[in-house]
Amino acid sequence: MLNEKVAALLNEQITKEFYSAYLYLDFANYYERKGLDGFANWYKIQAQEERDHAMLFYQYMQNNSEKITLETIDKPDKVFANTMDPLKAGLEHERYVTSLINNIYAAAYDVKDFRTMQFLDWFIKEQGEEETNATDLITKMELFGSDPKSLYMLNSELKSRVYSAPSLVL
Repeated sequence: MLNEKVAALLNEQITKEFYSAYLYLDFANYYERKGLDGFANWYKIQAQEERDHAMLFYQYMQNNSEKITLETIDKPDKVFANTMDPLKAGLEHERYVTSLINNIYAAAYDVKDFRTMQFLDWFIKEQGEEETNATDLITKMELFGSDPKSLYMLNSELKSRVYSAPSLVL
């Protein structure tokens, strides 16, 4: 059995990951309305990844015979003034998720729950990649977003992103 605090944090993370999926679908919605289908595609795939992350936490809890409580998923409430806003909100959100993962890791460390720490190692690496991807998108938008031809090329690049399921073995 998992430590009570660690189990509670893992359970909360399921809801947080599903919220991330909702948030990124909201970003995709915004970009669809703006005619930027590549940006929308990028965030739809991001939403798929977040759903998979939620399911990984769900499966880990099940594998450890822990009770799972599915909580209400908040509705995204971001309002965007321009096409850069979702990108910046995405980076801010990824940093928040990183802090959540770090908090779970710290709780597991405190009780010497090495199995959970090992499980979380993949997420720590993943969050580094997520923050890098979010930062790269902001940089590209800053460089090319004000030029219509360059924005078209960036949008086309993002349209080519395909979904790849995580390779974490539980």
